[in-house]
Amino acid sequence: MNMKTMNMKFTSVSLLAALLASAGASSADITVKGSDTLVILAQKWAEVYMGQKPGVKIQVTGGGSGTGFAALQNQQTDLCNASRKIKATEQANCIKAFGKRPTEYKVATDGLSVYVNTANKVKELSIDQLERIFTGKIRNWQELGGEDLAITVYSRENSSGTYEFFKEHVLKGKDFVASAQTMPGTAAVLQAVANDPKGIGYGGAAYGAGAKHLAIKKDDSSPAIEPNEETVIGGKYPISRYLFIYVNPALDKGEIAAYLNWIRSDDGQKIVKDIGYFPLPENFRNK
Repeated sequence: MNMKTMNMKFTSVSLLAALLASAGASSADITVKGSDTLVILAQKWAEVYMGQKPGVKIQVTGGGSGTGFAALQNQQTDLCNASRKIKATEQANCIKAFGKRPTEYKVATDGLSVYVNTANKVKELSIDQLERIFTGKIRNWQELGGEDLAITVYSRENSSGTYEFFKEHVLKGKDFVASAQTMPGTAAVLQAVANDPKGIGYGGAAYGAGAKHLAIKKDDSSPAIEPNEETVIGGKYPISRYLFIYVNPALDKGEIAAYLNWIRSDDGQKIVKDIGYFPLPENFRNK
């Protein structure tokens, strides 16, 4: 075999190897980033889906909804998990980056819950009382029928969609009290409240272990409503919301589209319920 023939064979083998490697690298890898509220659910979705489709690899990370939107517009993630709707500026940045507005999918419903220590005697609060607690106008549990204890407010970081949703819908855009202790995730908020008889915090319905949630009143004359499947899906619970996934429309095909369809199917929505959130209304599901 002469050198020219050997070089041609080596080149052919190398090209084939490169093609195979390239095919392997792009074999339905899906990256998911964003909402910490959605992390537990998103990880379970990924685990179950990969078990059904061994050729698919799904990587899930948190960091907050704002972090997810930044990664989406920078084309550093395929899917963005969000516990709030996309902002106009974020949408504009995505259009600038990839020419289209991201496609929005509702993937679950959540009763944003307010948590206190299990020893706390308070069982219910109104939206107005919550606003005054989290803005610092009410500072002692005694003002709410509890013990004579100064209230410790626990909140989320400002990159969190849950933080922004709570600020908009409960605080009516007002700033959190300056003494609020900022926690890196909902699990950290719950752990802090579980260990602090003076504490109060908020987070997704699936994060209740170790603390107790309060029934919430829309106003002083309304009944106190528990966050459960019936009240959240029916919109009776005052702090109900959807949880979302956003995707670049150009990527919404093949395995990514199949995964999004599965998430919104009855199988995917069963996992929503198993984790502790609430499934989508029937008209939002893929059958």
